[in-house]
Amino acid sequence: MSLGTIDQSPPPFFRQGTPALSKLLVLGALAVLLMVLDARLQWAAPVRQTLAVVLSPVQWLALQPLHAARWSGQYLGSLRAAQDEAALARAELMRQAERAAIVEHLAQENRELRDLLGMRARLPATTRGAQILYQLADPYTLAVVIDRGQQDGVQPGSAVMDGFGVLGQVTRVHWATAEVRLLVDPRQAMAVINTRTGQRSLAFGLPADWGADPQIELRFEPIATQAMVGDVLTTSGIDGVYPAGLPVAQIVQVMASGADGFAQVHARPLARIQHALHVLVIDPVGRPVANETPAAAAASAPPTPPDRRAAP
Repeated sequence: MSLGTIDQSPPPFFRQGTPALSKLLVLGALAVLLMVLDARLQWAAPVRQTLAVVLSPVQWLALQPLHAARWSGQYLGSLRAAQDEAALARAELMRQAERAAIVEHLAQENRELRDLLGMRARLPATTRGAQILYQLADPYTLAVVIDRGQQDGVQPGSAVMDGFGVLGQVTRVHWATAEVRLLVDPRQAMAVINTRTGQRSLAFGLPADWGADPQIELRFEPIATQAMVGDVLTTSGIDGVYPAGLPVAQIVQVMASGADGFAQVHARPLARIQHALHVLVIDPVGRPVANETPAAAAASAPPTPPDRRAAP
């Protein structure tokens, strides 16, 4: 093949048209012209609005990763702040609960002390305040231990009451403490009187567990008893231990017939058997005070009548 027959022109891929510099100059001048016309005639405003509407979904989609990252940071920050606030709120709630418990305890003690002071003003016998320490650890005896004993002048047989009624009787005295058998103990007996009818009775404790509803019963009541539900029982004072007129219990059940031929009368103590904190210890009626001196006892004794026998 001869060389004259070969096409020596460059292929279309390598063909070059208008030089790039010329294109740059032309396009630059066209851009400047369009900017001048847009500044003077505002002809490109509808075009820009149309492009903004068309490109708004693309812009929204492109901004979503940034919004997600910003929302995640705000969520984590708000979550941490909420956790801190919740921890502070729990701590404050615990402090408020402790403060409320202390206030309630003090209010209860204040009410009891007011009741005790009011009851003490009406009592004719010598009394002394005491505080219940704990329940006696004896499954066969319902008793509590108070913080007053022999050194405070507490005597065996002394009546013990809170601000609402008789709680029990001192059965054992130690140097700094004393045991008080509650009136709901089955071995505890008390002479009472019905304030409505004036009928005297003998009250005994009913066997029951410590957590059960404490009650007492009136034994040897006749079938035709006049006792009614709601009657209030007080101490009669004939036993020489309890001063007369101390509130004891309120009748809650009256059954006219019993297995032993007597009526069954049950009463609920007015004293808070299971919730009392502060009590009064009342010296037994008719007994001298333990810390009274012989001179004071002689001074308080009635004078001896003069000898009226005629002289010989």
